[in-house]
Amino acid sequence: MGLDLYEFYDGKGGSTILIALAIILMSGFLLSRITKLLKLPNVTAYILAGVIIGPCVLDLIPHYIIDNMGFLSDLALGFIAFGVGKFFKKEVLKQTGIKVVVITLAEALFASFLVTFITYLLFPNLGFNFAILLGAIASATAPASTMMTINQYKAKGDFVNTLLQVVALDDVICLLAFSVATAIASSNSQNQINVLNIVLPILYNLGFMLVGLIVGLLLPSLTKGRSKNSKLIVVVGLICTIAGTASLVDVSPLLSCMIFGATYLNKTSDEEMFAAVDQFDPPIMLPFFVMSGMNMDITAFKTIGIVGVVYFVTRLIGKYFGTYFSAKLCHSPNETKKYLGFALAPQAGVAIGLAFLAARILPQDIGDTFLTVILCSSVLYELLGPILAKYALIKSKSINPNINLVEEKADIIVKETETIKPLKELKIVKKER
Repeated sequence: MGLDLYEFYDGKGGSTILIALAIILMSGFLLSRITKLLKLPNVTAYILAGVIIGPCVLDLIPHYIIDNMGFLSDLALGFIAFGVGKFFKKEVLKQTGIKVVVITLAEALFASFLVTFITYLLFPNLGFNFAILLGAIASATAPASTMMTINQYKAKGDFVNTLLQVVALDDVICLLAFSVATAIASSNSQNQINVLNIVLPILYNLGFMLVGLIVGLLLPSLTKGRSKNSKLIVVVGLICTIAGTASLVDVSPLLSCMIFGATYLNKTSDEEMFAAVDQFDPPIMLPFFVMSGMNMDITAFKTIGIVGVVYFVTRLIGKYFGTYFSAKLCHSPNETKKYLGFALAPQAGVAIGLAFLAARILPQDIGDTFLTVILCSSVLYELLGPILAKYALIKSKSINPNINLVEEKADIIVKETETIKPLKELKIVKKER
């Protein structure tokens, strides 16, 4: 049970919001200092911080603030997708080509099929609609924690390029699978198939993909001759515009913002813009992950019981073996076969948004169970995901296994340089005299 500690500063208007934001930021930062000593990714710290300051433990944040910060999800996904776009260079796509498409289709659809089959086999009382909707959502992978882990450890190489392309395309498959699943579930409920339920979501996504392409082509003209700060303002404004308009029609901003970033990079080869956005987005990404932790209801674990455990394990198995066998079929490197599946564990953003839509189709009691399964498992995936992603990146030789030691040495070198530089300048001045 929460301690309702937010009552000490609640009801103070703007001051309450600022204090809540300060608690969110500082709790994530402070806990990341501890997880760094344990050699865990920052994302894990942010989610744990959310659990600690959330309603289930200290209850430090007023509930109405938590309920009204859903926009952070769309905004964070927009920034993540724009950053993922830089990995879709023409040269890289020519190298990976059809392999990425085959691997993505295999791991997403195999996880989806396995979850649907096992859920319906073990829990027929929940119904086929429950199983097929759960299976459709199982295909999604959250790029946020994977991207944060890659950025934190400065991972690079063919494995990273393949991973990010698969993660980005995962949501394409998930949205298509979910559109079909909802149409089937609705037709089962109404005893008729509504074609619009399948076609409209696909048309909306295609429309926003076109928007991303157009904005990416226009951006060089909008920022020509502008300062670095002005360019950043324009890009942030466009990402917010795409994310905001997409949310109006319940469309994820992932695809459109990813195409936006990829189009801009391939047109200009300007990687400095992506570096500027990477420096801008940490204060957005940290609250996003802390909010994920705050939305976790620890008491709900009693409710989901064996259903949640089966979903959690089955999806992981589906993702891993779907990746392994498809990578083997495509003659991919051993690192891709053995370790890519580990990095596909995270699930949040898109999955949680779709879970709310699915819960409306199902009867209320089954819909509540469905939502609880997705919410609790998503937080667990987000806690486990960064650890598995780091393991995969180390094993694939995309980052140094002694990364924490390297970071500490780098900090020492920087401090020594900062100390030595003024001394050298002082000697130069003396010689000139």
